[in-house]
Amino acid sequence: KYTRFSIIYYWINSLGQKTSIYRRSENVPIPSGKENKTATVSYNHRIMPLENTSSTGTYYCQVKWSDIEKMGKGVFVLARGTGYVETSYGWEVLITLTTLLAALSIAATALLLWKRK
Repeated sequence: KYTRFSIIYYWINSLGQKTSIYRRSENVPIPSGKENKTATVSYNHRIMPLENTSSTGTYYCQVKWSDIEKMGKGVFVLARGTGYVETSYGWEVLITLTTLLAALSIAATALLLWKRK
């Protein structure tokens, strides 16, 4: 009776709308001598960004047998567009500093040559 079940992953957004993400059916055979004992089986699922929507919301896993339904507590995910983008001012600063030092060197050399005459 409990060897056949369905695993359903779904998402509830900030407006309370429920969206099914993934569903699969399982049929787990019971090994001889393990009847009438509790068993735990782990199933992993990778959450991918949802198309055309923000993926922010609470994600749930639900398992259904013929007469029983169990649901996880849910995991809240805050999705951001690009995440952290490191600024690259290194080259700009280096080029500006080099240009400034070159201009000062040329000006100092010109002043020294002018004073000599």
